[in-house]
This record gives sequence, structure tokens and C-alpha cells, in this order.
Amino acid sequence: MKGDLIVSIDADLQDDLGAISGMLRASAAGADIVYGVRSKRVRDSAGKRITAHLYYNLLKRLGVDIVFDHADFRFLSRSAVEALRQFKESNLFLRALIPQLGFETAVVTYERAERFAGTSKYPLGKMFALAVEGVTSFSTRPLRIITVLGCGMSLFSLFLTAWALFMAVVMRATVPGWASIVIPIYLVCGVQLLSLGIIGEYVGKIYLETKRRPRFIVSKTIEPRENSTLSESLKRIEINARA
Repeated sequence: MKGDLIVSIDADLQDDLGAISGMLRASAAGADIVYGVRSKRVRDSAGKRITAHLYYNLLKRLGVDIVFDHADFRFLSRSAVEALRQFKESNLFLRALIPQLGFETAVVTYERAERFAGTSKYPLGKMFALAVEGVTSFSTRPLRIITVLGCGMSLFSLFLTAWALFMAVVMRATVPGWASIVIPIYLVCGVQLLSLGIIGEYVGKIYLETKRRPRFIVSKTIEPRENSTLSESLKRIEINARA
């Protein structure tokens, strides 16, 4: 991909092209990444606004770094694009991947226009698939939740056992067969969930390892001037290393 400055935008042309000038000003001020963020969502239905905000909050709680009300309208410098190319994973969720690049960022707000032609290519099914993609690509906390549920259910089964013994020995008020049926069910389910959670912890680590995301990204390389203090220091380090 050629070009020093790149702007991505949805093909439906609802995003304000005039916001690009604001992105260029932010770039001139030093930003390598500029997000186009909607100032308001009055043209969306109430259901879409509520589900969108619930989704953004869910991602934040799961530890995913994402910009609220930002879709795919953004500005990228050449250095940001080259850093993005280092991510070799197949399932790209760019809305959360780009904030991980670590470059200087800025936000330009704009008002999204109404759709003047065609229909949305993202019905409820595709929106749900995108939501799942965002969660599973950047967070293993759902697997950890299974572990917590397993621990909770196992502890609850132990509590039921103590309560059943108390009712049988002290209160002399029990339902015949209740404890022998209900308590083993809770205990077995708790152990199964806990086992799945432990397996999930290892699977999650394998999943993150297979992505092979870069550990760091070099933003700038500084070449020391000849006879400068830094240059002399580097030469002494090199001489000491050889010695």
C-alpha cells in the first residue's frame, strides 16, 4: 500500500468527508493516528444506541482498549501502517487492534449523515458476529469466568452439604433423598466447570501465543551525529563489549 497518509472510510459515505481536514490538522500537530468519532447517534434507533453502548462498555470491562463511538473512519500515518502490518493474525478486529500500536493519537468528532441510498450490509446477525469477534480476539476473560463459576458452584455444593447435615442432625427436618440427589449434581457440575476453566486458561495462552503479536513497536530511530556525546558513548560501549 502506497502513500504517506491513509484515511479509511466506510463505503456508504455516511461519514463526513469534511472531518478529513481536521485529521490532517491533528497529523500536523504530531498525531500518527486520528479517530473519527461520532458526536451523537441521534440517527440510530434506540435499540442500536443502547446495544452499541452496552457493547463498548462490555469490551472495556473485559480489558479491550477501544474508542467509544468509533467505527472505521480513521487516519493513519505511514509509520502507523507499517506497524500495523507487523500483526500477522488472520482475524483482524481493527477497532481494538489499532489502539495497541501505541502511537500518538487524536480524536476528531463529526456528525454522521443519514443513509441516502441502499441498505445497511450489517444486519443484526453480522453485528452480533462482529461483537463476538471483538471479544474473542482480545480477551480471554470469558474463559476465566468459567473458572470462577466452577469454583463458585463447587463451594456452593459444600455449603449445601453442611446445610443438609445441619438440618438432618440438629433440626431433624429433612426431605428423604433430596441431599443425595441435589448435592452430587451441584458438586459434579462445579468440578466439571472448574476443570473446563483450567483447560481454558491454557487454551487462552496458546491462543494468544499463536497470534504472534509484536512485543514492541519502534516509533523512531535516532541516528547520533558524529562526535556527539551519544556517539562517543556508543563507541565506548562497543569497545568495552569487544574487550
